[in-house]
Amino acid sequence: MRSLGIDLGSKRVGVAMSDSSGTIASPLTVIVRGPNRAQDHKKIQQLIDEYEVDCVVVGMPISMSGKLGTAANSAQDEISEMRNTLTVPIYSYDERLTSKTANDSMIMANMKAQARRRIVDKIAAAVMLQGWLDHADRKKS
Repeated sequence: MRSLGIDLGSKRVGVAMSDSSGTIASPLTVIVRGPNRAQDHKKIQQLIDEYEVDCVVVGMPISMSGKLGTAANSAQDEISEMRNTLTVPIYSYDERLTSKTANDSMIMANMKAQARRRIVDKIAAAVMLQGWLDHADRKKS
């Protein structure tokens, strides 16, 4: 089961994808936000079609206290819009600390700040998707 991980941002959308067995997540691409969400969702649907994706997992930006703030409410609204346009099931998954984890790993790899900014969104999407895959795998056992 191939899954697409989505890290929603105001300027960019990070995208990651699992392998066909649904075991390992890898960064895929970054979608620069267009003039409207419908255009962004069309690009996501193109990836779904191209890679024969079975589901989409969207990172839910829950606060460290566990509450849903403005960003989480915005993500929920966008997920609702996606459910009206995308052709596969959509799930959400807690993305707390994914951007920090992504940045920390790139700093450890001695990446310069400019290079990190270009790819942090897709790395964060991969971290979030890997967490979802691991959680889903535990539920199967």
